Order: sequence, then C-alpha cells, then structure tokens
Amino acid sequence: MRNFDLTPLYRASIGFDRLADVMDRTLSADVAAPTYPPYNIEKTGEDAYRISIAVAGFGADDLNVEVRDGSVIVSARKADEDETRTYLHRGIATRAFERKFTLADHVRVDGASHLDGMLHIDLVREIPEALKPRRIEIAKTATKIEKLDA
Repeated sequence: MRNFDLTPLYRASIGFDRLADVMDRTLSADVAAPTYPPYNIEKTGEDAYRISIAVAGFGADDLNVEVRDGSVIVSARKADEDETRTYLHRGIATRAFERKFTLADHVRVDGASHLDGMLHIDLVREIPEALKPRRIEIAKTATKIEKLDA
C-alpha cells in the first residue's frame, strides 16, 4: 500500500484538519480490518442515509449507539449466558464488537431502531441556513459604502 504525505495539505490550507485526519485514518487502515458484524450503508433520500447492521442474537438492551467526536459508534456486549446450555454447533456469533462510522459535517443521527436482527441507524444531512445558496439583490442606484470604525 502507498503512503501519502498529507503535509502539503496542512501547509496550504486552514480548517481542513478533520478531512486530512479522515483521509490519513482511511489510507492507513489495516487491510485485515474486522468484518464483524456485516453492515450496509444506503442513501435513502436526497439528504438521508441509513446504516443497517446485522446484529443477530443481540437484543436492543445489548446494543449501544453513541455519537462522539463526529462519529457514530455502535457497540454491543452480550449479557452472560446460561452455562447450562450445551451447544453441538454454534454458528451465530454474539461476540462483543465496536464499529465506528465517521460522519461528514452537518450530518446528524435522526434515530435508531432494532427489528428482526437488524439495527438501523437513520442519518440526515442538515445544511445550515448560512451555508445555503441565496440570491443577492443588486441595487439599481449607486450607494456610498462607508468605512466602519473599529
């Protein structure tokens, strides 16, 4: 894998630290990253997304969804099981896990639901009014621009 030096980005820009950190984290991620549990990320609308995670064997009380530092962190820990059970084959994994999804600016978690062994996390992008395009009226007469005394 190639190593990218992001130093020029830091030298030539201001305020892109988070973007550079995300790129650095993504590019240096371990190739053998955990694949458990499987998940989907889908776009459900113009500014809406959904993360669906297969959490078979976990109840809603075993799952935790948290938003911290611009990321959604999903973790699960199964309560201690009854030791009187004897499994001949155990194919449903209920091992503890933690998954982290980095959110873009202005994306927030709208809600989460647990249904039929799937955890669904709904996300919505809300662009602040100040960042939305707006039309500027052009004055038809010349006006004097006064300096503000600071």
